[in-house]
Amino acid sequence: MTDMTVNWLKETDSTNSDAHRHRHEASDFTVWAAQFQTAGRGQRGNSWESAVGENLTFSILFKPENFLSTRQFELSQVVALGVVDYLATKGIEAKIKWPNDIYVEDRKICGILIENILSGATLSVCIAGIGLNLNQRVFRSDAPNPTSLLLELQRSGYPSAEPLNDRNELMLLLQKIAALYLPLTQEVPVSSDPVSASFPLLLEERYLSVLYRRDELHTYVDLTTGETFRGYIRGIEKNACLRIETETGTIKSFAFKELKYIISQ
Repeated sequence: MTDMTVNWLKETDSTNSDAHRHRHEASDFTVWAAQFQTAGRGQRGNSWESAVGENLTFSILFKPENFLSTRQFELSQVVALGVVDYLATKGIEAKIKWPNDIYVEDRKICGILIENILSGATLSVCIAGIGLNLNQRVFRSDAPNPTSLLLELQRSGYPSAEPLNDRNELMLLLQKIAALYLPLTQEVPVSSDPVSASFPLLLEERYLSVLYRRDELHTYVDLTTGETFRGYIRGIEKNACLRIETETGTIKSFAFKELKYIISQ
């Protein structure tokens, strides 16, 4: 991505709200980053805990041209995989907890909130709000199993790891996301594949390769019925729903907000 505008803010209500307010005049891949959000939002309407100046809280405005609304989940994949790729440069192996939270083992290091605006059959605007725990050591909310990059570096054998520079790290992370976004919008063929598979197919393959709990037996709650069951995550449906095979061999499909993961603390 050659053109990248980053708006640095000391404080704002929500960087997603900033992106929404400026969505008409701002260009594709414009970013709003804040040291502190007074009304930062997470998935399911939750707030996002972030100590002032210790983490990366930012939003990216995507305005792809002639992008079919049926492909909107690909933008979610781009953002989540970009975060995974960034963490890999730090030696941290992360997984994507469907649809787009980022986990290190059973600890949440990053939350992503995607808001789409459709125009007929096309997606006109996608706003990706990202909260990556960077340097925070103490978490006071009741959010389950939070962690940060600094804590993970210390856990990985770098006990004297120094706090990371937020501006430098944000630019590195944005470059990883942009590297996936640009070929997605340009439909660049995958040169390494002699069958010339499309880039979106490679994106899906990569997403599945780092899907949290894939092919592992775990406990979940079906929020549509209240039933607790055990099963294996097998993949993603074409409509972006999560596919789980129960212990008894039944295949269940879950849309966003229809499934709860049971994660031990």
